[in-house]
Amino acid sequence: MLIEFRVKNFRSLRDEQVLSLVASTDTTQQETHTFATGLKAAPQILKSAVVYGANASGKSNLIKALQFLRSLVIESATLQPHQTFEHLQTFKLNATSALEATEFELTFLFAGIRYQYAAALTPQRIIREQLLVYKAFKPQRWFERQFDAQQGKDIYEFGSGLKGAKHVWEGATRANALFLSTAVQLNSEALRPIYDWFVHQLIIFNEHSQLSPQHSVQMLKQDKSRLAIRDFLRAADMSISDIEVISKQAMLHSIQFDLATGKREESIGEHTVEEVKFHHVTEQGQATFDLVDESNGTRNLLFLAGPVLDILAKGLTLVIDELDTSLHTLLVQALVRLFHRPDINLHGAQLIFTTHDTSLLDAYGLFRRDQVWFMEKKPDQSSELYSLLDFSPRKNEAIERGYLQGRYGALPFLNEQGLGRPH
Repeated sequence: MLIEFRVKNFRSLRDEQVLSLVASTDTTQQETHTFATGLKAAPQILKSAVVYGANASGKSNLIKALQFLRSLVIESATLQPHQTFEHLQTFKLNATSALEATEFELTFLFAGIRYQYAAALTPQRIIREQLLVYKAFKPQRWFERQFDAQQGKDIYEFGSGLKGAKHVWEGATRANALFLSTAVQLNSEALRPIYDWFVHQLIIFNEHSQLSPQHSVQMLKQDKSRLAIRDFLRAADMSISDIEVISKQAMLHSIQFDLATGKREESIGEHTVEEVKFHHVTEQGQATFDLVDESNGTRNLLFLAGPVLDILAKGLTLVIDELDTSLHTLLVQALVRLFHRPDINLHGAQLIFTTHDTSLLDAYGLFRRDQVWFMEKKPDQSSELYSLLDFSPRKNEAIERGYLQGRYGALPFLNEQGLGRPH
């Protein structure tokens, strides 16, 4: 489970921002909305968290920061020796910040062990990297890497907890690669769980990694999964009686361009095409529709169904930017409640998402106060993330009304002239 994420100097997130999934001492809905960890430092971890804020407030940048760190862990060891991090963006509206490093720190619980991993980098190279492992209350520092500008090289310190060919991994780690990623590529069994958490346990959907129907389509081919997805979709359309995938052969015409030679190649061949069919039954009759005939809400719910059911079954962490896109507020509520159900979420699955749907704030029993976060754009255009708990709201407080009245900030500033109003 994700425990805490810290980021500094990434896009609009100039100052260090902290998203914590550590539950407060409030025992309200503890059995449904939190998981017991057995850790003294974080005895209860939240199953979900929601981030509110105006357009361009920086909510999406928080998701992108987590996504950038994930990609860095997965891909940095495969970069070319002089390849830079061209997609890394610092806070550019401040001359000092524009030249400083971007910093990440992620703390998570995996297989009963707490890991705290940190990395800092410029567009040219990694300048710091560290891993702390909590097998007991006190941490073990497995490795620390620091770039010494005067010597022009990385200085490493290793702890006794890290086993394996440490100095071989050190020698193979390039300036633009993480030691973690390089060591795992060179068969470090000790560091493999940390790498695997990023690869397999952390699932992110946003504009750069969009939902695809393929996961759900493959699950529809299995009877048990098909029935689960069908029931999932009935929350959106009660007339759906069944869903099936029909595979058939079709002649497809493809055109390929070789950019190096400028040659164009055309081919026509027979390929397997999979079509999703929705069977609807009402009192007046029945009909079968193709995927393109269904509403955006039904399609998006189908694209979500496979991943969500898989994530709940395996206990993964799901992060989604703008979960409410094309989904009715009641469907969003139903989705969040799945993560809160102890009979369904058996293995510590988490849902972290951004939204503009303020009605969720007062939906009965949907969120504890420590699950709600706000992102606000400050006058200097930097973003600030803060918790609803900072305002010490009463348990019966109308959170939605308070938010829309500006009590918690994170609202859009409306310029009437810019909206086309008359002067």
